[in-house]
Amino acid sequence: MERADVIILGGGLVGLSLALALDRHGLAVIVVDPADPQTQIAPAYDGRATAVSSSSWRMLETIGVAERLEGKTCPIRAIRVSDGLKPRGILFDGEVENPLGTMVENRLLRAALREAARDAERIQLLMPARPGETMRDENGVRVALEDGRLLAAPLLVAAEGRNSPMREAASIPIARWAYDHVAIVATIAHERPHDETAYEIFYPDGPFAILPMLAGDDGKHRSAIVWSVKARDAGAMLGLPERALAHEIEKRMGGFLGAVTLAGPRWNHPLGFHHAARITDRRLALVGDAAHGIHPIAGQGLNLGFRDAAALAEVLVEGARHGLDLGDAQLLGRYERWRSLDTFMVAMATDSLTRLYGVPGRTASAVRRFGMGLVQRAGPVKQRLMAEARGETGELPLLLRGLTI
Repeated sequence: MERADVIILGGGLVGLSLALALDRHGLAVIVVDPADPQTQIAPAYDGRATAVSSSSWRMLETIGVAERLEGKTCPIRAIRVSDGLKPRGILFDGEVENPLGTMVENRLLRAALREAARDAERIQLLMPARPGETMRDENGVRVALEDGRLLAAPLLVAAEGRNSPMREAASIPIARWAYDHVAIVATIAHERPHDETAYEIFYPDGPFAILPMLAGDDGKHRSAIVWSVKARDAGAMLGLPERALAHEIEKRMGGFLGAVTLAGPRWNHPLGFHHAARITDRRLALVGDAAHGIHPIAGQGLNLGFRDAAALAEVLVEGARHGLDLGDAQLLGRYERWRSLDTFMVAMATDSLTRLYGVPGRTASAVRRFGMGLVQRAGPVKQRLMAEARGETGELPLLLRGLTI
């Protein structure tokens, strides 16, 4: 039987970040994931790019991942928010030393995390490997893999994504609903520079985000597009030839970045919301999409998962220093209290934004633009929203402050 301090089911972005945070502080981790690692870092696997908040980036620096991404990311220096292409929007300005976020392709971030985990002293990667029977009782956690290997630890962490089998097995209730939207994700090349600026353009049919990326190997300016379209229109849009789709994208951008061409394949993702009633159970903690999933309207989904990882790591490392059982209910209760309010508030805020900006009509548009004009002129409100974008509000775990635990 192979033993560790923590078993993590799920070797995605959040699961590996948690594993590295624990390893850095002396805890042994076994990561189990059924996916083939090589397929997940191929360009054709996942066309998404993520806006990593400045606090999440500090955690990646602290756990030794950011250095592996040097020269592969693009800072977000400003964010422009508008109601359609109309005036009176909001401009959030970052600072040279503290940008609002960092754009990184998911496949590159996944590869950097995996390399760091492979080099770590106390992380055992079982990938691909599929868990079979799992037991959680007063004596600890035991996981039997389908290949016959047996694992044991005081604590099990579910980082398996939104359809987490472990969450279902624990009978944790979940609030869930689907939005009548599909996200079209693509990388585009464009004529004019983006000046490291992200754009969030709200249309009644759904938000349209333009996120700055590094120039391609050919030197062309590039951005990532996350375009929410009505589910009934998604098939037609996805079926357009490349030039026609590029024309539709350019039209929604108002042409301010010049001529647009597609710089890679297109992907689509149905959009939905889910929120677990609780994020702990007997010797079990949920992190990332296993605990919550939100609309990408504010780009906070992965960052919420990183905040889960940072908080859980801090709780467990401090518990280990005090000689506590890492599966202790009181220890997990601290994690539950720490993360529950934050995740709920962000989830409700993004859901409300989605519904607010989806109200059609000139009157609704005028009200939204009036509100954005007030925010633009109100310094404290704007600063608060910028702090939210950076992930710097609430009781921040030490890793999100760039500190070791």
